[in-house]
Amino acid sequence: MQTLTEIRALLHARGARPRHRFGQNFLHDHNQLRRLVARARVVPGTRVLEVGPGTGTLTETLLEAGAIVIACEIDPAMSAIVRDRVMPIADGKLDIIEGDCLDGKHHLAASLCAAIDSRFGNEPYLLVANLPYQAATPLMLNLLTSAPRCSGLFVTIQREVAERLAAAPGSKAYGPLSVQAQLLAHIDMFAVLPPSCFWPAPEVQSAFVAIERINPPPTHDALALGRFLQRVFSKRRKQLGSVLGREVPWPAGIDPLMRPEQLSPQQLLTLAAAHPPPSA
Repeated sequence: MQTLTEIRALLHARGARPRHRFGQNFLHDHNQLRRLVARARVVPGTRVLEVGPGTGTLTETLLEAGAIVIACEIDPAMSAIVRDRVMPIADGKLDIIEGDCLDGKHHLAASLCAAIDSRFGNEPYLLVANLPYQAATPLMLNLLTSAPRCSGLFVTIQREVAERLAAAPGSKAYGPLSVQAQLLAHIDMFAVLPPSCFWPAPEVQSAFVAIERINPPPTHDALALGRFLQRVFSKRRKQLGSVLGREVPWPAGIDPLMRPEQLSPQQLLTLAAAHPPPSA
């Protein structure tokens, strides 16, 4: 497993440096890396998607645990380091995809989907990653709504995003991300990490979050649910009746005078079923 000194040396040898626009803050605390892999319950043969491997510190930890890994890295300098340093010791259990993990905000990149299908087939897999902050929310939502074979997400993300995932109704952080995530998965923010665990040290705290998919899901159209939630929360201070109209009968316990932030995730799911989207 790489030390901070080794991470710095690997970058220096290539004239590379952490790039802010790619959200590169490398998690180098070995105890925390092992804690993340242990919480994901990685055992020999576990299929793992890692996004943003950087120099491959977490990648090495996953391989040591026996995982079969697809690592997706947007930065050519970092993917070259992983290819040169980690690939020779991976014993055929590592694929490297160079490029963005997303095609816009709403779709996984085609190259990544093809790699997942080729390497993992129809078998379940996990996301285990120290996620770049700017990619975290859209990637997690894409996997939750459109990748049912991804059975769990075990990630390092900005603490603020972790708190939004786990937020309770009525709180300031409660919104579409909270509702969709809590309906589709069990959320556990199991550690808060200080900036000193990373290099360069970020200006914010980070958190470990376990997101474990609920089976069977409460809805088989998570994308439609997401559109409904965006619709009602885009006007979160307005009464629901003003946003949705008052003509359709309202489910028991839900009043058109209420605001979306007052409803539980299950109530919002029920409301979505009673209020289909308006006709085009």
